[in-house]
Amino acid sequence: MSRVGKMPIAVPQGVDVAITDERITVKGANGSLERAVHSLVTVSRDGAQLKVVPANDSTEADAMSGTMRALLNNMVNGVGKGFEKKLSLVGVGFRAQAQGAKLNLQIGFSHPVVKDMPAGVTVTCPTQTEIVIKGADRQAVGQVAAEVRAIRPPEPYKGKGIRYADERVVLKETKKK
Repeated sequence: MSRVGKMPIAVPQGVDVAITDERITVKGANGSLERAVHSLVTVSRDGAQLKVVPANDSTEADAMSGTMRALLNNMVNGVGKGFEKKLSLVGVGFRAQAQGAKLNLQIGFSHPVVKDMPAGVTVTCPTQTEIVIKGADRQAVGQVAAEVRAIRPPEPYKGKGIRYADERVVLKETKKK
C-alpha cells in the first residue's frame, strides 16, 4: 500500500468535511472546495481524521489512494490556512500593481500587461517589485503563479524577468571575442 495513502488526514477545528458517495466537500475560513472521489478509493471519517483506503488490491487503486490522500490534505490545509506564492520582479523599471481582481504589470514591453485573477485567487503587491498570490486551492494558486511568471520568465544573461521569490537563476557567461 502507498506510504502516503496510509497516513490519516487530521481535520483541524473550524474545518467541516462532508462526504457523499462520489463527492467530498471541505468548508473552512478561506472558502469551500469540492472534489470527486475516484472509484478505486473509499474515503471515511474517523472522528477528527480522514482515512483513504484503496477499494481493491490492484496497483492502480494503491497509487490512487496516495494521490487522493494528498489532494484531500491540500483541500483541508487550503480552507484552513490557505496557500500563497511569492514572485519578484527583477529589472530596471519593472513594476506591478494589484487593482482588485487584476494584476497590472509594466515589465519592459511597449504596453502594460493586465492579468485577470480567477475566482478564489487574490493578488497583492506589498512593494512595486513583489507579487503575492493567495488562495485556498493549491493547484489554482500554482497555476496562476506559473502563468504570471510565463509572461516574462527570467532571461539567462542578466536575470531580468519575473521569478519565484525562492528561485535562483544561474546566469550564463557572455560570448567572448
